[in-house]
Amino acid sequence: MKRTLVDDCFRPSQPRLRHGEALALLKQAITPQPAVVDVALSDALGRVLARDIVASQPVPAHTNSAVDGYAFLASPKTREHGVELPVTGRAAAGHPLAQPFGANSASRIFTGAVMPGGHDTVVMQEDVRLAESTDVTVVSIPAGLKPGANVRQAGEDVAGGATLYTAGNILRPHDLAALASIGQASIRCYDRLRVAIVSTGDEVQQAGSGPLAPGQVYDANTPMLSALAALAGATVTQLGIWPDKRATVSANLAAAALSYDVILTSGGASLGEEDHMAAALSEIGKRHLWQIAIKPGRPMMFGQISFGERDAIVIGLPGNPVAVFVCFLMYVYPLLRAAGGAGWSEPRRFILPAAFDFEGRKLGRREFWRGRIAQSKSGMVVEKFARDGSGLITGLRWSDGLIDIPEDSGDIACGDPVAFIPYSEFGIA
Repeated sequence: MKRTLVDDCFRPSQPRLRHGEALALLKQAITPQPAVVDVALSDALGRVLARDIVASQPVPAHTNSAVDGYAFLASPKTREHGVELPVTGRAAAGHPLAQPFGANSASRIFTGAVMPGGHDTVVMQEDVRLAESTDVTVVSIPAGLKPGANVRQAGEDVAGGATLYTAGNILRPHDLAALASIGQASIRCYDRLRVAIVSTGDEVQQAGSGPLAPGQVYDANTPMLSALAALAGATVTQLGIWPDKRATVSANLAAAALSYDVILTSGGASLGEEDHMAAALSEIGKRHLWQIAIKPGRPMMFGQISFGERDAIVIGLPGNPVAVFVCFLMYVYPLLRAAGGAGWSEPRRFILPAAFDFEGRKLGRREFWRGRIAQSKSGMVVEKFARDGSGLITGLRWSDGLIDIPEDSGDIACGDPVAFIPYSEFGIA
């Protein structure tokens, strides 16, 4: 990736940043310049558009019937009294009628067929009566149909020349349908960020490696971060577990910076004697160690390793899984989206009544509690997971979103309005 971080924008003006200050610094620091690639529509889900998309033709391209029935020319008289007309043509989808018709005839027509010239209205086949004579079928059209009924006008979905999407849009399944409808087989997209996932610590063991020795834990962060980074649009590579050895961490970090746009680590982001990740980044790149006034979280490391005009972003998260999860959603997800060309992504918050009490809250820090929406007799409410430990993955499994408690909010009483961020804001179903 080309130069992505503005030098020194991460440096805080005070020892502990508030949540909003941290976001403002991140937003200021990212100057995305990802490469642009051509992507087939079949591979475009979740990709970020690099160019505006303008419709070269209207959708529908032709005025057509919305139902199976009979086309005719409506008038005030036919609307008031109905009309009987001979059926003199037949139009099916893909087989338009060449000749125009006047007010004194009807055409058999099927859904999607181009409207015959001279006809402007379609009556549904179940609403008519048919009479057969020796040489022609006569259709009896009831009163009440206004001109244009059951007809889809050319361009009523998309006008020719209209801008459907702008650069930075993330493509969803229904966006692919819209692009196909204007004839787009491939599109210009930003290339996916290449993200490397690293866990650190001699106590961390890969799941499946055998029984744990005393003091060891299985690596829960790598699979979770890999999935989260993929939801943020990145191509993910797992680089395994790095030991608590300064020389090894420095060598691995320098090698990874040559191949990846973002290196995302968990553990070792503080300044303890065994926190070699922070020391290694200071040695070979630029490290901006933050203390953020949030819970769970607080110690986070941001920085870059530069090679000429190219940067590798390094993000060091805490070691506890809940803190990793929360910090990723609040800080890393919008950073990856912005660096990938999609612009800054701020999750929506939905204000709902609390279904819990919380006393003795410490002011001055932003807290993100695990919560979920429940149905009460009076409507939707937010429940809170009973415990707040940053190592309790159970709270993540139980929840479907985060309760966002601002720095200056005190105790919460049942029924008080709280801000709820559903995980769906980050692509988590």
